[in-house]
Amino acid sequence: MLNPTSIYKAPNQAQSPGFSTAEFRASLAMFATGVTIVTARTAAGELIGLTANSFNSVSLNPPLVLWSLSQAASSMAAFSAGSHYAINILAADQQNLAERFASKRDDRWDGVAFTDGVAGAPLLAGSVASFECFNRSQYTEGDHVIFVGEVERCCHVGDAAPLLYHGGKFYTEHAL
Repeated sequence: MLNPTSIYKAPNQAQSPGFSTAEFRASLAMFATGVTIVTARTAAGELIGLTANSFNSVSLNPPLVLWSLSQAASSMAAFSAGSHYAINILAADQQNLAERFASKRDDRWDGVAFTDGVAGAPLLAGSVASFECFNRSQYTEGDHVIFVGEVERCCHVGDAAPLLYHGGKFYTEHAL
């Protein structure tokens, strides 16, 4: 029988972190992820896109996925106001594309092959999978906004090798 006085009571709020931002970032980098490029069009038709590895499934019914974006990102206003976006999961041979869309280059779309999704979001040629999403909801947490997308269409290429990211490095070969 448990002694009621020995039961641990959790605090009502998180304690201050006992680590630096750099240590937190380095620890997060130990989680291997796939690499995506999230794409959309502004109301004026301008192409926008960025590399993100903060992609995750949420629900099968309804089909929901999430990704997050820094509140300081220059594309925040466009993604927040837009009704649709696409999440393109990159193939192993698309590392250069990932690096291009992770940069602040003005010419990131030059020469990039894509088709327009049904709602206008660019679907990148060569991706191993793509998700066309309705911008269902947004949640501000800390210094990021979590976007939840309701998937309206998706497709994938069977037996395609994905681009992976771990420890601050890209990996294009992996054991199956």
